[in-house]
Amino acid sequence: MKLLFSPTSPYSSKVRMAARHLGIAIEEVRVNTAENPPELVETNPLGKIPALITDDGDAIYDSRAIMHYLHRVGGKALYPKKDKKRTEAEVLEALADGINDCLLAIVYEKRFRPPELVSQAAMDRQWEKVNRSLDYLDAHLPKIGKKLHGGHFALASLLGYLMLRFPGEWEGGRTALTEWPARFAKQFEAYPALRPKA
Repeated sequence: MKLLFSPTSPYSSKVRMAARHLGIAIEEVRVNTAENPPELVETNPLGKIPALITDDGDAIYDSRAIMHYLHRVGGKALYPKKDKKRTEAEVLEALADGINDCLLAIVYEKRFRPPELVSQAAMDRQWEKVNRSLDYLDAHLPKIGKKLHGGHFALASLLGYLMLRFPGEWEGGRTALTEWPARFAKQFEAYPALRPKA
C-alpha cells in the first residue's frame, strides 16, 4: 500500500500512527497539494491528503475512510467492538478532525489571502469553535487504557498540530489537555516521530 501525505498534515499524522499501531506496512510518499501532483489528483480528484492506494490499486480518501479501511484489514481492531464504546471513539475522532478543520481555515486565511483581504472576523469565528471544543476536551479527556483506538490517534494528531502551528496560543488553563500528549507517548512510543511536523 502507498500513502500520499504531508508531514505537517494532522489528518496524515492520524493515519500514519494508526497504520504503525496496527503493524500495517505502508509506503509513504510526500506530496505538495499546492502543486496538484498527478499521482495525487489521479488518486483523489479533490487533491486532498491523505490518500491511500491499496495493493489492488484502489484509491481511498479521506482520513476517516482510510482509518475504517485500516480497521478492516489490520490484524487487530482500531475501533472498539461494543457499539457504545465505538460510537464514543468515532465521536472523539469527529471532534478532533473538526477542530483541525477550524485550525486549517485560520492557517489558510493567513497564508493564501492578500493581507488586505484577511478577515479577522472569520478567524475569530473559527477560534471561538476551537476554544469551545478544547475546553470540552480538557474536561472530558478519553482514558488511555491498554487498547488505543481511532479517537486516540485523532486527538494525538490534533494536539500535535496545535503544538506545531499554534504554540502558546491554546494551552492556557487546560492542564489536562496539555499533559495528555506525554501520557499518550508512553503508550505509543512512535508519537514524537509521527505527530505533525514542519
